[in-house]
Amino acid sequence: MRVEQLEELLEESAKDVTEEFKRLFHGRGGLYEEYKHLTIDSVDTILSVALFFEEESENELIEMLKRFVSSSRYKTLVIQRRYIKGSPSEVIVGELEQDTFTIENGMKLKLNLLSNQNSFYFPDMKNGRAFVRENAKDKNVLNLFSYTCAFSVAAKLGGALSISNIDMSKGALSVGRSNHHLNGIDTKGVSFLPYNILKSFSRIKKRGPYDLIIIDPPTFQKGSFEATKDYQKIIKKLPEIATDECTLLACLNSPELDCDFLKELIKELAPDFEFVGRLENPKEFASLDKQRSLKNLVFSRSKKQGEQI
Repeated sequence: MRVEQLEELLEESAKDVTEEFKRLFHGRGGLYEEYKHLTIDSVDTILSVALFFEEESENELIEMLKRFVSSSRYKTLVIQRRYIKGSPSEVIVGELEQDTFTIENGMKLKLNLLSNQNSFYFPDMKNGRAFVRENAKDKNVLNLFSYTCAFSVAAKLGGALSISNIDMSKGALSVGRSNHHLNGIDTKGVSFLPYNILKSFSRIKKRGPYDLIIIDPPTFQKGSFEATKDYQKIIKKLPEIATDECTLLACLNSPELDCDFLKELIKELAPDFEFVGRLENPKEFASLDKQRSLKNLVFSRSKKQGEQI
C-alpha cells in the first residue's frame, strides 16, 4: 500500500470522529503488511502517531500526516518513535496542553502523550471497560494490575459499592485517583493500594469477598509478572477471594498465548468458574490473527446453563 492510499484510508476513517478517542489506523493488527509498525489515533483535535520500527519512507509518511492535519479538524500532531531507546515523543505540529485527557464513552481519562512509553491509557480495552460498567452495580470490585484505574472509573460510574485497585506503581495509582476526580467521582469506598499482588493475597483477601474481579496483567514485566508462570498463582487464589456469584474478567495481551491458556488454567485451578464468552475487541483494532490479539475472557462462578454474553 502506498502512502497515498494510507491517506485515503485516514480520510475515510476520520469522517465520523468526535471528541472521543478513535483509532484511525491499526497497522499492528497485521492487515497492512507495509504498515505493521504504525498506529494512528484521534484524540479530539490531536493526531497521535506511534512508529514501532524505522523504515525508509518515514519522512514521506510524516509529510503526509502533516498535510492530513492541515486539512482536517486536528491542531496537533504528536509522533512517538517506539524503536528508539526511551521511546521519545515529538510534537510535530501545534502544541500539547499540560493536562491532556481522552474521552471514552463519556468517561474522561488522563493522557501523557509525551511519556517514555505508555500514555496512561490502553484504548483496545474499551469493550472490557464497557462490560465492567454494565456489570458493576452494587458490587464489591477487585481490580488487579489496575495501572491508572480506568476499570475503577468505569465500575464506579456503573454503580459499584466498593473497589480495590491494586498495583505496584504508586505513580500509576496517583494518576488513577486523578482519573476519578476528573469524572467528578467521590472516591469514598475506592482504595488505591500499592501492593505486590503475588505477595499480598492475605491483605487482598481481607477486603473480600469480591463480586467482580478484573485481572489485567502485563504480559511480561521484569521482576513483577510473567504470564506463563505467574497467572496461575492468581487463578489458584480465586476460590478464596470470590463470592459464590462472582464474575471474572480475565485479560491476556500476549500474542504467543491463546484463549485456551486461560481456559485450561481456570478449569484446572478454579473449576467452579465456568467460561461465559470472549468480549469482542473494538472493530478499529481488527487483527489478521484473532488469537494473537487482546483476549478478554468472562467467567462466572454460577453461570446459568446456556447463558452467553
